[in-house]
Amino acid sequence: MPFVALFIGIVLVIIDQIIKYFVSVYLQPVGTVDVIDNLFKLTYVENRGVAFGMFSDMRWVFVALTSTMIGIIIFFMFKKRPKGKFFYFCAALIIGGGIGNLIDRIFYGYVIDYLSVSFFPPVCNLADYCITAGTIMLIIYVLFFSNMLNTEKRQI
Repeated sequence: MPFVALFIGIVLVIIDQIIKYFVSVYLQPVGTVDVIDNLFKLTYVENRGVAFGMFSDMRWVFVALTSTMIGIIIFFMFKKRPKGKFFYFCAALIIGGGIGNLIDRIFYGYVIDYLSVSFFPPVCNLADYCITAGTIMLIIYVLFFSNMLNTEKRQI
């Protein structure tokens, strides 16, 4: 399962980077395109921070933190080999989204955001949604469906 999770993560990175390429080429010159009036638009934004643009211009701190977190998840996947496909799905989303935004930070110094919905003010991208969904689902999995937090020692 760890290899499948890595493969899915790589596919997500490729999709993310293809979308960001087209956003840079076609959306950047126009700025914003209404897709669904008063609900959804595509808006080109160069995000130099993290979520909601916080901690702007700390590029290399985010590169180091993201790389570390991805490394920990990959190490955990291969070393501990958790049971259950759900963990690996969550890990694939986090890894794919993390690497997608990491590529932007390393090569551009900012993350390309483009998805804007009226009920959620910050402009985001596919990688952001992958990271968010993967993290929320992983927290739910760890808290309610796994024995990862079980600290009891088994008697032999």
